[in-house]
Amino acid sequence: MKVTLISIPVRDQEKALKFYTEKLGFLKKKDLPLGGGNRWLTLVSSEWQDGPELLLEPGPNHFEPCKIYQDALMEAGMPYTQFDVKSVDEEYERLTKFGVKFSMKPTEMGTVKVAVFNDTCGNNIQLVEEL
Repeated sequence: MKVTLISIPVRDQEKALKFYTEKLGFLKKKDLPLGGGNRWLTLVSSEWQDGPELLLEPGPNHFEPCKIYQDALMEAGMPYTQFDVKSVDEEYERLTKFGVKFSMKPTEMGTVKVAVFNDTCGNNIQLVEEL
């Protein structure tokens, strides 16, 4: 058993695509129309192109419990998911230059360093570096 797809709820797939590709550096892998203006839109890491796909899931637009959950996480300041990076400090510097807003600057927490940013699509995302 292995993970091949991870979904993240987004309210605007086109806005999410731009943010995740232009600012975070992900690559578009699949973009298939599903009807009703929705797409099967997946991305992969530029560093691991045969790794798990990230599905930009428009669930909050169609499924109220998904929207409520996403809103509750944002309100609480909790990350929806996390991305591993080689250096949280370097990613923080790179992303702030692109105008990405962080709610938590790089912070050491035991054996990891973390930072949390807003993906502009309804989610907090945590960056993690193992120390």
